[in-house]
Amino acid sequence: MAVPSPAARRKARHYAMQGLYQWQLSKLEPREIIRQFREEYDMRHVDRAYFEELVTNIPARAEDLDKSFAGLLRDRSLTELDPITLSLLRMAIYEMSSRIDVPYKVVINEAVSLAKKFGATDSHKFINGVLDKAAVTHRPLEVQAANGVK
Repeated sequence: MAVPSPAARRKARHYAMQGLYQWQLSKLEPREIIRQFREEYDMRHVDRAYFEELVTNIPARAEDLDKSFAGLLRDRSLTELDPITLSLLRMAIYEMSSRIDVPYKVVINEAVSLAKKFGATDSHKFINGVLDKAAVTHRPLEVQAANGVK
């Protein structure tokens, strides 16, 4: 099986963020959201398996994902986060903790890019700060190697 292109992964994250946002607001079952996206969007150039993994697994693990980054939010609580920021943090933390095949810098860059596109003004800075701290916990060896620490 061919490895999905970075562009196909990027599109999967794009649609997954929208699907997670929809899940938060509508409380539809993830499988229903996936069905709707298949019907309403051209998914030919999307890593559909990755999209489905994110939209299925993140809601199932939302409580644990939230707990893993709640202490990193500085002066905010989870309830103060807008749905886009919350979706992006959940998706990035899921990728950091469950998809070791995706470098942590890619995870952060993709979340920041989506925040710039869809998020509130300067939300990308907040997300970047939270994820930089989360990487130390979720990917300590990778962060140390990136920082030249032996």
